[in-house]
Amino acid sequence: MKFPVSWLKDHLETDADAATIADKLTSIGLEVESVEDTGARLKDFIVGYVVSAEKHPNADRLKLCMVEAGDGAPIQVVCGAPNAHTGMKGVFARAGVVIPVSGEVLKVGTIRGVESRGMLCSGRELLLSDDHDGIIELPADAKVGAPAAAALGLTDAVIDVAITPNRGDCTSVYGIARDLAAAGLGKLKTPPVKSVASKFPNPKTVALNFTPETKSACPLFAGRFVRGVKNGPSPQWVQDRLKAIGLRPISALVDVSNLIAHDRGRPLHVFDADKLTGNVQARLAKDGEQILALDGKTYTLDSEMCVIADDAAARGIAGVMGGEDTGCSETTVNVFIESALFDAVRTATTGRKLQLQSDARYRFERGVDPEFVLPGLELATQLILDWCGGEPSEVVVAGAVPSWQREIELAPDAVKRLGGLDVPKAEIVRILTSLGFAVQSTNPLTVGPPSWRSDIDGSADLVEEVVRIYGLDHVPSVPMARPHAIARPVLTPAQRRRRMARRALAARGFNETVSFSFVPRANAALFGGGDDARQLENPIAADLDALRPSLLPSLLAAAGRNVARGFNDLMLFEIGAAFSSGMPGDQQTVAVGIRIGAGVRSWAKSAHPADAFDAKADMLAVLEAAMGSTMTAPVKAEAPSWYHPGRSGTLALGPKVLATFGEVHPKVLARFDLKGPACAFEIFLDAIPEPKAKARPVFSPSPYQAVERDFAFVVDAKVTADEIVRAVKNAERLLIEWVSVFDVYEGKGVPEGKKSVAIAIRLQPKDKTLTDAEIEAIAQKIVAAVSKATGATLRS
Repeated sequence: MKFPVSWLKDHLETDADAATIADKLTSIGLEVESVEDTGARLKDFIVGYVVSAEKHPNADRLKLCMVEAGDGAPIQVVCGAPNAHTGMKGVFARAGVVIPVSGEVLKVGTIRGVESRGMLCSGRELLLSDDHDGIIELPADAKVGAPAAAALGLTDAVIDVAITPNRGDCTSVYGIARDLAAAGLGKLKTPPVKSVASKFPNPKTVALNFTPETKSACPLFAGRFVRGVKNGPSPQWVQDRLKAIGLRPISALVDVSNLIAHDRGRPLHVFDADKLTGNVQARLAKDGEQILALDGKTYTLDSEMCVIADDAAARGIAGVMGGEDTGCSETTVNVFIESALFDAVRTATTGRKLQLQSDARYRFERGVDPEFVLPGLELATQLILDWCGGEPSEVVVAGAVPSWQREIELAPDAVKRLGGLDVPKAEIVRILTSLGFAVQSTNPLTVGPPSWRSDIDGSADLVEEVVRIYGLDHVPSVPMARPHAIARPVLTPAQRRRRMARRALAARGFNETVSFSFVPRANAALFGGGDDARQLENPIAADLDALRPSLLPSLLAAAGRNVARGFNDLMLFEIGAAFSSGMPGDQQTVAVGIRIGAGVRSWAKSAHPADAFDAKADMLAVLEAAMGSTMTAPVKAEAPSWYHPGRSGTLALGPKVLATFGEVHPKVLARFDLKGPACAFEIFLDAIPEPKAKARPVFSPSPYQAVERDFAFVVDAKVTADEIVRAVKNAERLLIEWVSVFDVYEGKGVPEGKKSVAIAIRLQPKDKTLTDAEIEAIAQKIVAAVSKATGATLRS
């Protein structure tokens, strides 16, 4: 919700500056997102006078302009705007000025062989509007060389307030002023809206065509006919205000609805009455009914959406946007003004289904004042008569204002109990009254919320109103009572697993990514997804239309973007949700990592292309960190289809899969424009078993000498290295600290059908130094254990 300070002061009598107003807004719960001084942003732009605008000698669509800047000889500028002409005044930027839309410094350049030493700017280039079809043309009385901001009427600070969904009353400048007046920053000075005398009977009627079950879609509909209008530009002050909040002035009949929506929070629509067929009604749309909206797009409606229609067709999407076919133009002479009350939930649902956002929807879905339907119509009528002339008809009304009156009891001590503030009863009454509440000084207080505060339901809401206006800065800071000297751990086992997994991956050199839980449907299909159950009905972007079945497509997409920018060696990870269906609860937390290329280069070890063994080592390190113990689950040589067959594996405890790893399938890599090599792992953190309750182990380094030994075993080619490693670990659990496979060989010197697997082990005694005889005995025990488990023989 944007507004210039001068606009606010039309409703609020105050001398406060923009900074003071912003501070007060924040203190009463209206979060200020920014305070922008547009004049300061445009301080380097000046008024330029186009002395001449001749055809460019080398280009048909360019013009060679000589621009007078007020301090010397005219400056040569090459301009492509079709409206550039001799004698006009525009916004001029010299070389060296930063252009807002790009953030780049304007330089002297040569365009089609002719030097250009400046720029005549459009509204888009100055971030004032989306208009870039031509340059800005300033009034003829603008002073050459003067700051362009003053000529544009942009000397005001513009405040942007973030409005929460429950505060529909603050979606207008008047609503903001009302809250500030209640907080003591000024006095409301806006007079009540006066009725406009009618000149003739309304030639059109309005109707509500709903069933008893759907009548809440539009409980009140009012309209007025105005004949003999002359459409044209709106007054300059109106155009300046609309430009200041980022809207493009169109015409008086269009600008009047935009002005009232932002000034009073009352959306309405002005139809060209001569384009309407018969009378006007509010009804539900028909399934498949279509409408060409004012944004130039055609929307297909369904029977849950409310529309404004005439006797021939739907002419507007109720509460969202009007239709282009009945819009006003410069030839419009008769208008029909519509002011209605539409259901907030239905309006929001319609906007989401159609993926259509508008200022009207923004206000209706937050709740508008039901009592301002008719005053808003009267205000619009008066402005049209002032700007465009004409004669007004009588007002026609269908329906009635729905009942909104209610009473809430408030015990004065509830403010202290719920809000922590000891506010006198008289001050409570004053605050609520200043906000428009009707207060009866009974005990407890009986409070009636105003029509514009549909969000007030109970006494807690009233306490919130009192506390925020009285001042949140008055709430005392009180330490929380602690039953114990040291706070107990508050992390759940699942949270601890995620934290340990994240730390382990970072320690191994991985960089964390954070991505959306949505991926393109085609990418999801590569990883077992892409079905209708996981398809989004209202995606945030066309290429993010499916729930991800795995985090790998998100990581591979991130890797693809990095590789495209020259970063070829990557180690990325993410911990997030993967979805097995579109139903609530059908998701699991997964830690996923990928290595691309040679990984991160290090002086401590030589680089090599990423392979399945890297992924396996990463997976085991993370699993052991998350579990707090060594991983003994077996690895199976099978994995999902997105891994390379024969170069991947799965780690499981019975039927429960803990993790998968391996090289990524070349077809998958090709989808993400990656050449590889690439390996990945997926750890299903929710599947990790809870540790058994036992005494917390105390880890301390052993003071005794460790011993390392290498063994080479000849085994059948079908025996996996994991079987050998597990046999070794089981041979002497208390002394063997780790086992590592460092070589696998098949070929000359090894019988056919056999292979040599070389392992290194580390013995770490805890209570004494091992003797040579003890070491030899352990070695024989290891050889016997491996031979028994796999049929291996010690390679000679």
